[in-house]
Amino acid sequence: MLYTAGEAAEILNLPVSTVRYYDKEGLLPHLERSSSGIRLFKEEDIEELRLIQCLKKTGLSLKDIKIFINLPEDGEKTIHTRLSILLQQKQVLEEKKKELDSMMGVVDYKLWFYRTAEAAGTTQAGKDPRNIPKSLRNGYECLHFLTGNKKSKS
Repeated sequence: MLYTAGEAAEILNLPVSTVRYYDKEGLLPHLERSSSGIRLFKEEDIEELRLIQCLKKTGLSLKDIKIFINLPEDGEKTIHTRLSILLQQKQVLEEKKKELDSMMGVVDYKLWFYRTAEAAGTTQAGKDPRNIPKSLRNGYECLHFLTGNKKSKS
């Protein structure tokens, strides 16, 4: 089945201008056109657009995505390069995930703190670190320890 740029954009929940831009920038090297110049997207092109979206969300630049997308044109000798690019992006995602997990810990701790305060009618209720549930201690520590050193208890 063939899709127009508008239909492809709708399938992917992207602005049609983004789909056209990706084509203009050479990110869709195998895209066909009708005799009147209308872009015609095959299922493979939709898959390629999904890959572009995914790689872009990992933080890979469009310049580097273009390199990655075009590597298969140079044959099997580029498999290691493609693998290296993906491994590097996986490492970037793992670092982002650690960061997000840390932020989630802080939010979970603060949710517990304010729920405890609301139930008790005072913010003093959640201030004693000994009362913090074990599962929320990392979030507490992210907020209350400076540069990896515990604050002195004075």
